[in-house]
Parts: sequence; structure tokens; C-alpha cells
Amino acid sequence: MKKIILSIITMATLGFTSCKNEAKTNENSNDIAINATFGVRGNCGMCKTTIEKAAKSVEGVTYANWDVDKKTIELAFDDTKTTTETIHKAIAASGYDTESAVGVESAYDNLPGCCQYDHAMEMNQSGEEDHSGHSN
Repeated sequence: MKKIILSIITMATLGFTSCKNEAKTNENSNDIAINATFGVRGNCGMCKTTIEKAAKSVEGVTYANWDVDKKTIELAFDDTKTTTETIHKAIAASGYDTESAVGVESAYDNLPGCCQYDHAMEMNQSGEEDHSGHSN
């Protein structure tokens, strides 16, 4: 009897673990319909976290992925709940410049030193190196 109960518990636990892993895999899959892509200035992994968190704080945003090399964010959102303009403003409020919104200066000043980017930095880069060794 103890072996049967232990087997049932083990199978149930494996089943839950499997579902959790599938959910994580699907969340990062290429099946996400991207509604918008635009440039956002930033430097590092900490910037990525802050930029994506700001975008996801907007009601209706279901996916945000900022590419540190390309200085570009991909977004999926419910366009009946928000607009790209609202997302631009949310990211700017966290201190980061976007293609259509300037980062809030006081928020920028409070970013860690590694996150204080060059305001003249190009956005929407290809991510490829040119012959001079600089990113495009």
C-alpha cells in the first residue's frame, strides 16, 4: 500500500514538473506574435531587466524582449488595452530613451553607472560588427 501511494505521489510530482517546464518552454518560443519593435538606448543586462520590466508594467503587454546589441525591443501586447505610445512613455519613465520618447532625467540620474548610456547612441542597430570594429 505504501509503495502504491509513493508511486502515485511520484507520478503526480513528475506530472506537475513537466507542466511547469512546458510552460517555460512555450513562453520563450517563437510562437509569440510581435506587435511592435522599436529602438531603446541602454548598455547592459541590468538595462535589459529595467527596460523589459517597464514595458511589462503596462497593462496588456504580454511579452517584452530588449536586445542589448541591437538596442531594440520586441513587444507583444493587446492593442485593445494599450498603445505603443504608452509603452514608449513607460520605458522613458524608467530613464531610458526610446525612438519617440526621451528618458525622464531624474530616473536616468538614478540608474547605476553602468546603465547611464550615451544619449547619442544609435538605436535599431543590426547587431553586426562593421569593419572598424564598431557596432552598426
